[in-house]
Amino acid sequence: MLVSEKFQSLLRKYIMLFMTKSIFLKSCFLVCRRTTVVKVMEWVIRERPYKLSELDYSYLLEFTAKVHGISEAESLFLRIPQEFRNELLYNNLVMACLEQGLIKLSYGYMRKMRELSLPISPYVYNRLIILHSSEGRRKTISKILAQMKASRVTPHTSTYNILLKIQANEHNIDGVARVFSDMKRAKIEPNEITYGILAISHAVARLYTVSQTYIEAIKNSMTGTNWSTQEILLILYGYLGKEHELKMTWKLMQCLPHIRSKSFTLAIEAFGKVSCVEQAEEIWREIKSTRKLKLTEQFNSMLSVYCRHGLVDKAAAVFKEMRASGCQPNAITYRHLALGCLKAGLVKQAVNTMDMGKKEVVTRKVKSSTPWLETTHLLLENFAEIGDLENAKKVFAELNESKYCRNSFVYNTLLKAYVKAKVYEPDFVKTMILRDAMPDAETHSLLRLIEQYKT
Repeated sequence: MLVSEKFQSLLRKYIMLFMTKSIFLKSCFLVCRRTTVVKVMEWVIRERPYKLSELDYSYLLEFTAKVHGISEAESLFLRIPQEFRNELLYNNLVMACLEQGLIKLSYGYMRKMRELSLPISPYVYNRLIILHSSEGRRKTISKILAQMKASRVTPHTSTYNILLKIQANEHNIDGVARVFSDMKRAKIEPNEITYGILAISHAVARLYTVSQTYIEAIKNSMTGTNWSTQEILLILYGYLGKEHELKMTWKLMQCLPHIRSKSFTLAIEAFGKVSCVEQAEEIWREIKSTRKLKLTEQFNSMLSVYCRHGLVDKAAAVFKEMRASGCQPNAITYRHLALGCLKAGLVKQAVNTMDMGKKEVVTRKVKSSTPWLETTHLLLENFAEIGDLENAKKVFAELNESKYCRNSFVYNTLLKAYVKAKVYEPDFVKTMILRDAMPDAETHSLLRLIEQYKT
């Protein structure tokens, strides 16, 4: 028997506590494993301790797909009474197909929905956009949006947030601006997530004044004090060097009933950016005394602070602590350590540490992550400052693999290495434009400086 008699008795008593019986199944989902949820649902449908609703069948369909696969979910769908096979059930089935990457199958059910004149949820189109967000499939997104319009499905705020995030990940500020303009033209109301994406994308591009404007919009659109928005503000105040605002945000977060481990690492990194090393150390001590250090990224957060400020002895102590805890250093760890060596004037050790990091597996996802890109750019800045053009070019080549180089300041940093090394590069601007980076006033000023080194 799937559910014991004693457990059945408890279930019946538990069900009686709820006025809306579907809340029972939702509660099971929150406290039980997926397999247990499915067993309970199957028992409810078989024993019928209360009159079932479409929401009950919806939950069962959703979890059957997750636990047993889409074939079982399709079989279940056909066994559900006809009166409940409506908009909610069809949308759930389509979403289940998309969750497993079965795009063709989902399109088949979407055609069926159109035949039955059932509205398709905008969240279905959201999922389709996400599945086509990789570089090789991105051209299909415009067709998905056209299909959405043809089906008279109004985009949700989350739809535009996904489109904004895709452009932000590509470091395409113009693309971000276009999507936001489309959103305003469609009269879709932005939310705090929208403004968070806009603020961070402009902060990463070092357009701090614009970013500050969107920070104000975040604060004006906030609904309560939730940790996710506070984390975004931690990141942003770190970028903008807003020490007072950063301290106030962290103080506010400490009053929340629960603080995620991720919040601690973000706070440490942010305080490192505003040169509050002591505050970062205080948070680090709090983590060590109240939580178990078990993630490499936790150690990397403190390493980023010490290495940013050239505190190599303290960084070395954290590195030893990392090894002793059983956490393995990754490519970003070595990138931080190399930066620390450079900041301390230990150029040879920095290059050796970078070479050690190359032995680690670096996925494309890591190479496009903000910690990797920003730390690599800091390395480029430091090689440029000492006129080490050879190593500056090597580091730039790594950045050039990503779209981060669309930001003109990255090319300007390399140009500073040419200035310091007193070397002329005739094709610099042409190369820059071909990589979708537009020269700015600083670029032209630096170019005038290297012109004197023509031979």
